[in-house]
Amino acid sequence: MTAPSTFGLSTEARNLHWLLSNLVEEVPGVHSVTVVSSDGLMLLSSDPGLATATASGRQDGPRGSSADLATIVSGIGSLTIGAAKLMDGGGVKQTMVAMEEGSVFVMSISDGSLLGVHATADCDMSVVAYHMALFVGRAGHVLTPELRSELRKSMESTQ
Repeated sequence: MTAPSTFGLSTEARNLHWLLSNLVEEVPGVHSVTVVSSDGLMLLSSDPGLATATASGRQDGPRGSSADLATIVSGIGSLTIGAAKLMDGGGVKQTMVAMEEGSVFVMSISDGSLLGVHATADCDMSVVAYHMALFVGRAGHVLTPELRSELRKSMESTQ
């Protein structure tokens, strides 16, 4: 994983980058992680560039870019929020999509942002969900409007 530059960012922004990097590096089976704002913009990504191809010619991430994962996470979040409203189910806490060749996890963050994880099909789902909950617990209270704005600008400057 190539870590994005955190030079010039606030302590809170650097801490969120560190938490995100740790999630990818420490949880077996996790390919990539992203944080998406409530309006669908990517705030953080574990892989700001293209995903690398494996020996089989397949990519580790969705279609090769962190923006694709952010789009998927935003879409899943929107769909599940709409479904919860139709079903009077209350707020959506987490969503998991299990596929033959991978999994996608989406978890709500307190400010309406979403944490998304792309992982292998054989990952330990409970371990992934546990570490996502830890990230949400640590990140949720610091994602102020000012920090979201700083993260957006940081992501725009890397693209």
